[in-house]
Amino acid sequence: MSLDVQDLIDRRRLRAKLGFWRLAALVILALAVLAVPVARLAGGEGGLPGRESIARVEISGLITEDRRLLALLNELKEDDSVRAVLLKINSPGGTTVGGESLYQAARDLAAKKPVVAEVGTLAASAGYMVAAGSDRIVARHSSIVGSIGVIFQYVDASDLLGRVGVDVNAIKSTPLKAEPSPFAPTSEEARQMIARLVDSTYEWFVALVAERRGFSPAEMQPLADGSIFTGDQGLALGLVDEIGGEAEIRRWLEEERGVPQGLRIVRREPEREGSRWNPLTSARASFFAFLGLDPQAESLPEALARSAGQLDGLLSLWQPPLGR
Repeated sequence: MSLDVQDLIDRRRLRAKLGFWRLAALVILALAVLAVPVARLAGGEGGLPGRESIARVEISGLITEDRRLLALLNELKEDDSVRAVLLKINSPGGTTVGGESLYQAARDLAAKKPVVAEVGTLAASAGYMVAAGSDRIVARHSSIVGSIGVIFQYVDASDLLGRVGVDVNAIKSTPLKAEPSPFAPTSEEARQMIARLVDSTYEWFVALVAERRGFSPAEMQPLADGSIFTGDQGLALGLVDEIGGEAEIRRWLEEERGVPQGLRIVRREPEREGSRWNPLTSARASFFAFLGLDPQAESLPEALARSAGQLDGLLSLWQPPLGR
């Protein structure tokens, strides 16, 4: 009988120990989950609230009119704890409207605090347009810059449709309505219309770069033929201000713009809709990035569309995707 009592006591002690360790495990798990957003806020993602810093914003992939990114730049403009902004650019370009909106946001931001563009692999076309909105452009020796120009591409599928026996008919108010059309050969009048559109936007782009970089019309001519240049070539031509990276940027900010020494460079990201941090959206972004797709896309169809280059409007893009 005494053995049964002792056995019962031992079992109760074992249950108590198991209950304690289960509770401890749950507490540790909860702390681990909470540590992620806290680390993002207090560490390299967001910095401590009120603590002065240099904000780094990444502009990568195809450039479109990204309202969340524009909202972030406007937020940084009003944030007194942000003493300067570093635009980390790695983009072949995108839509002219997307480039224009980011360029204007950079200029508005630069009116209140220093803005520096750091070119990664490339800042071409609309990517360079955005860089031109900064106070200083820093690139690596082998970075690619330039490709100043505009392109309008369209598909003529009329021959293919004829082979498969498909006719597409339309009744239009005027001959140039909805031209160029993929369902019929492009008329000379439509070509001239598109050429005027491209020329107008191209002249605006060239004038923008000339104004920001201090070029005369004669100096702009050899730079505005769509050519791309290395960082070294861009430095010699005046498209780039310095060769280097964050160390050179920090030195310029501290010595030339009076930014306090030793400030942390903190990555800032556009806020996703719904919450500041969500494990599902974070996992989705990581999955898209693993597949080589745009991590900013909110769905797989959107990510695939961006990858395929399904962009609307005029493009300022180096090496547009095939099939556009």
